[in-house]
Amino acid sequence: MDQSVKTSAAKTSAAKSHADRIQHVTSASGVEAWLVEDYTVPIITVEGLIEGGASQDPSGKPGVLNLLMGLLDEGAGPYDATAFQERLDDYAIEMSFGADRDHASLHLRSLARHKDEAFAMLGLALNKALLDAPSIERVRAQIMAGLRHESSDPDVMAQRRFFAEAFAGHPYAQSAKGTLQSVPEITRDDLLAMQAHLFTRQHLHLVVVGAIDADDLARMLDDVFGAWPVQAALRPVPTFVDVPRNKQVVIDFDVPQSSIRFGARGLARTDPDFITATVVNHILGGGVFSSRLFREVREKRGLAYSVYSHLAPFAHGPLYVGGTSTKNERVGESLSIIAAEILSLATDGPNDEELNTSKNFLIGSHALRLDTSSKLAGQLVHIKAHALGRDYLDRRNAMIEVITLQDAARVAKRLYGDGQMLSVIVGRPEGL
Repeated sequence: MDQSVKTSAAKTSAAKSHADRIQHVTSASGVEAWLVEDYTVPIITVEGLIEGGASQDPSGKPGVLNLLMGLLDEGAGPYDATAFQERLDDYAIEMSFGADRDHASLHLRSLARHKDEAFAMLGLALNKALLDAPSIERVRAQIMAGLRHESSDPDVMAQRRFFAEAFAGHPYAQSAKGTLQSVPEITRDDLLAMQAHLFTRQHLHLVVVGAIDADDLARMLDDVFGAWPVQAALRPVPTFVDVPRNKQVVIDFDVPQSSIRFGARGLARTDPDFITATVVNHILGGGVFSSRLFREVREKRGLAYSVYSHLAPFAHGPLYVGGTSTKNERVGESLSIIAAEILSLATDGPNDEELNTSKNFLIGSHALRLDTSSKLAGQLVHIKAHALGRDYLDRRNAMIEVITLQDAARVAKRLYGDGQMLSVIVGRPEGL
């Protein structure tokens, strides 16, 4: 297609709905992706998610997927680690991989004129990673150094213990990074087994945004993913519903300020009430300056610099989670205020001003989450993975707009219940 025609097409597409702009591309071998053609700037962004994530790590050996994903760009095909990175630099290609509890992730960003090289390097990383001993030991050492550092970080300690308590006996209880005990035990055979187990097309979600057409993309999808097995035999992960409530855990740590995590059972991303829960959470602790927790904990009493809450919609055990840090002698007071605000919201619901402020912010700021190809691709890949539909971005603001006080009160009661929660405190707290 002539570049001037492409530019004109891009201007026309800007007036279309998001759903109209998203093409469903299927390659000759059956690899699927969503594509948003955009020639405004000559850049291509690829975001991918593979379902399963670190919850597929072998029992008793967390950290396998995290180590594997950290090694994919450490040499592949004919290139050792140094040569691979130099080739990425030569073509200005951004490539990264990650792992969380529910997904393995991939990210690729390239100039359009280098798309052949970029997709070729992605294919090598995903299909022909060397996983050689020097690279394994180097990346393992990096992970171990990070784990040792985090073992004395009160915030990380609180976060990890919170998940260990919330999901006791469940795969989510372990960090995706693994532990100081498990990471040294991971072998190359473990990495190869994880790659064969997880890298299949059945649970692969891909979104591409930028200066590429459907025909070119289909060809490159085949080159990168065409040889992947179609079916995945993921180990079943149980749905976890028994997050303990009214439980307080203290980890003694000699610091002047305690780190706190709190929360309880949340709502799944596909739950019909999730959008309303997003509005309710913004009122509680998601709005940086407008939330109840910010007003009561920081503005009125100066107990903490930061206090927040967010929804964590894990596939097999969604949570709502919050956190703050405060002086040891004011921990009891801070937790009492947080618990009172959660109970008040659950019992009485929000007021008109709170609801309107939350709705206006979430609607008005949403465009800022879509203003680059990377942001748009990142949003769409999660929409695709959760099967929310290609028209979700067109429906999202309208769904927020129609939320009433009655809706918010009902969902606040459903989300926060009687206000009881799990809390973890790392420090030497007083007043509990």
